[in-house]
Amino acid sequence: MDAIKQNTGMAMNGRKRAMGLLARASTAELQAGWQSIEPKPEVHPVRGPETGLVMVRGRIGGGGDAFNLGEATVSRATVRLGSGEIGHGQLLGNDREKAHLAAVFDALHQRPEHRSVVDQLIGAVERRIHAEDRKHAEQTAATRVDFFTMVRGDN
Repeated sequence: MDAIKQNTGMAMNGRKRAMGLLARASTAELQAGWQSIEPKPEVHPVRGPETGLVMVRGRIGGGGDAFNLGEATVSRATVRLGSGEIGHGQLLGNDREKAHLAAVFDALHQRPEHRSVVDQLIGAVERRIHAEDRKHAEQTAATRVDFFTMVRGDN
């Protein structure tokens, strides 16, 4: 029984990682991934895509009382494939098409015959994000200023 729980936990961590990267994918990346899938599976909407607001909460110092920082726009969608898998897509912003495609790829990731295509898409998104992060870090490092203090005389 522990092995089943462990495998389910690993599958959920993989799905959580995949959903996070699908949310950060560009609409163009998701559209290109969708175009590469043949034959196209049946996709039925369950919910949305829809856009709404969520309250962002914060804590001063990480341990203080919670306070409402403000609202953020989010989009979400839920789809069901013709074979029964349910996929969810949720992301910051108001791109409903992107939320729909993210939900489709979440559902496809659950099917063994489509997992490799989805994994390739997720890998490409992850590489792009790492490259952007590395470039941003290099640009930030180029503007870094090191301050030092000289001690004079008899202090």
